[in-house]
Amino acid sequence: MKKEKGQRTVFTRRLVMLGLGKTALLGALGVRLWQLQVKESERYAVLADENRISMRLLPPPRGRITDRFGVPIAENRLNWRAMLVAERTDDVGATLATFSHVVPLTEAERTRIERDVRRRRRFVPVLVREFLDWEDMARLEVNAPDLPGIVTDVGQSRTYPYGEEFAHLIGYVAAPAEADLDGDPMLQLPGIRIGRAGLERAHDQALRGRAGRVQLEVNAVGRVIRELEREEGTPGQDVTTTLDAGLQQAVSRRIENDSAAVVVLDARNGEVMAMASTPSFDPNVFAEGVSSAQWRAWTSNRRNPLVNKAVAGLYAPGSTFKMVVALAALDSRLVAPGERIPCFGVTQLGDSKFHCWKRGGHGWLDMREAIKQSCDCYFYETAKRVGIDRIATMSRRFGLGVELDLELPGARSGLIPTRQWKMATQGVPWQQGETLVHGIGQGFTQVSPLQLAVMTARMVNGGRAIQPHLTRAVGGALQKGHRAEDWPALGIPEPHLRLMRESMSGVVNERGGTAWASRLPAELGVAMGGKTGTTQVRRITMAERERGLRRQEDLPYEWRHHALFVGFAPVEEPVYAVAVIVEHGGGGSAAAAPVARDVMLETLTRDPARRTSPPPPPTRPDQQRVAEAAAPGPARTERP
Repeated sequence: MKKEKGQRTVFTRRLVMLGLGKTALLGALGVRLWQLQVKESERYAVLADENRISMRLLPPPRGRITDRFGVPIAENRLNWRAMLVAERTDDVGATLATFSHVVPLTEAERTRIERDVRRRRRFVPVLVREFLDWEDMARLEVNAPDLPGIVTDVGQSRTYPYGEEFAHLIGYVAAPAEADLDGDPMLQLPGIRIGRAGLERAHDQALRGRAGRVQLEVNAVGRVIRELEREEGTPGQDVTTTLDAGLQQAVSRRIENDSAAVVVLDARNGEVMAMASTPSFDPNVFAEGVSSAQWRAWTSNRRNPLVNKAVAGLYAPGSTFKMVVALAALDSRLVAPGERIPCFGVTQLGDSKFHCWKRGGHGWLDMREAIKQSCDCYFYETAKRVGIDRIATMSRRFGLGVELDLELPGARSGLIPTRQWKMATQGVPWQQGETLVHGIGQGFTQVSPLQLAVMTARMVNGGRAIQPHLTRAVGGALQKGHRAEDWPALGIPEPHLRLMRESMSGVVNERGGTAWASRLPAELGVAMGGKTGTTQVRRITMAERERGLRRQEDLPYEWRHHALFVGFAPVEEPVYAVAVIVEHGGGGSAAAAPVARDVMLETLTRDPARRTSPPPPPTRPDQQRVAEAAAPGPARTERP
């Protein structure tokens, strides 16, 4: 009996403990349910929505780039694409094979498509081919029953209606690389493009815009069920340039057969009216992908079509540098304007002889006549008196050998040498003979055509330190620098600047001037001033000089001189400044000055800087093709 009572006690104790355990478990479960359903209900509701709702970005339209009068020079076009949804076809390979018969696919494209299909979920579209034309679209629509899984889509792609004529300025767009990913999720969207060169790169952030978003209801595996909400993005801002599209066309076509560069500035405020570099390239090619053959053709071309010679080409300035030497002499008071210096065809310095371009010399000359006739001996003597360091200081005041504040990536600052520079870089002292050589713009001196245009503009605008710029407005907001008074004065005495303007006028408009043959037509009623320049690309030996120099056209192309010209107009009230370089053109008066005359004539005719209304719109190449196709009889081939 006693034993039985003890067993009941143990059983009762165990039963109580089990009950207490169950009660504790139920209590804990209740507390957890309270936490989930009451305390944390909002958090889990959000998580449930996140699993049900997929947020996706919508790429905005890229902003346009226009000329100063609103003519588009970079815009967007519809981009028809073929996509493959793998879950809608039983055999991806068979679908691609059929597609290849309709729209041919390369082996590389098929490999890429099959790789993307393997990497993505079967309901996610994979790009098969983009930039389809109407004929391709028609063939796909006709053969749609035989193409299970193929769907068409439309997006936007960048287009450049003027092609090569604006390529170096506008640049191009391309898919972002790893180094371009800056945390902006929009850059990871399929088909997104960013600026790679030119103004496309300089204003990429403004042109991109802000992405939109769409809320999609998806199932457990991520398949879209329906669209819940859509918020369109903000289109990229339009960028208005300082360029005149018609003038840019005319300049590009004037030098299209040369390896050359031309810059036209508004001398009063630094606005770039036109900037051309030839040969050029078609930026539209980058939108569809550059082939290996095309890239090799560009990079192997000795005339460097991918380089913007106007800002990245560096050349000895030749005689276009003589005005800077003259201003340094006037500033230091070591040469007076009326002082006459003799030229007998050669200047002797120790055992070395420094020749003038004119055999027999020019006789006795003052500063104005020396610039007008481009006398070398006069400037040998002037440079010797002034010294290289004073010349370098004056050069930098006029924008030579310094970095200019231009929006274009890749612009180079060039080189203006000094005594200190030579000792630091070469470890040997400066020689006086080198000063003589630099007095006529040869030697170590290297400048860009843009810098020469800036030099000319500062020289004729009353001595204001203008900076060149290509952007007039972003998103409609006018940028600073479009007024002359926005730029500080250089502190050059006006009589010195007036002497330079008068001397450059004599170069073009007076007999004996080196550019007399390239003066503007008298009936125009406007005169141009300027300065020719010719730079040697190799040293001329004494033997060659003694037996007489051969004509430039008889020399191998690489041995011919570079031809340069800087100019301005009108002479009485300068508005435009121009700089021209023709690589291996032979001579400044023969090759560069005629180009400058034609460019200035076109510039004055259009007069974009002083127009309050747009000039006649230029004919776009795509419009020309349409007009030719619609015209009866043979297509017209003359240029507008």
